[in-house]
Amino acid sequence: MVESEKKSVYIETTIPSYATAKPSENIIVAGKQAATRLFWEQGQHEYDFVTGEEVLKECQLGDAEAAERRKTFLIGIPVLPKTQGIIELADVYQSLLKIPEKAKLDCLHLATCVVARVDYLLTWNCAHLGHITYSKMRTYNDKHGLWTPFLVTPEDLIGRMEESL
Repeated sequence: MVESEKKSVYIETTIPSYATAKPSENIIVAGKQAATRLFWEQGQHEYDFVTGEEVLKECQLGDAEAAERRKTFLIGIPVLPKTQGIIELADVYQSLLKIPEKAKLDCLHLATCVVARVDYLLTWNCAHLGHITYSKMRTYNDKHGLWTPFLVTPEDLIGRMEESL
């Protein structure tokens, strides 16, 4: 369980990927990179960051240089362990949310946040972790007395920080 006066933010794999990637020529991707870096600079003072074991594993995949940048990015962030309860809840979510096998790790991210009572799951992966997913998960969690984190992008949390000024 994450306990602090600050809200907790689970750093999902897309965050270090966007933050450490070489600048993109695609304007949409470049905007996401800039928003991620801006949030990272400002958010470290506003939030308690955590991540999961699966994020560390995912960040090691692909190009060795890029993997090293992602690994360095995550240094010092507490890692929430993967437990049997998280694995079982992830299986429930995969079935409930009809998440394809290739995206099963998304269910582990969700389940980790639920079990650890993390306030926000920060991601750019809105295909599998978007509004429809959130609605179904919230209904299931409410019915079973489970915590439900907010699924957000860096832009969402930058907006929240600006509102509090």
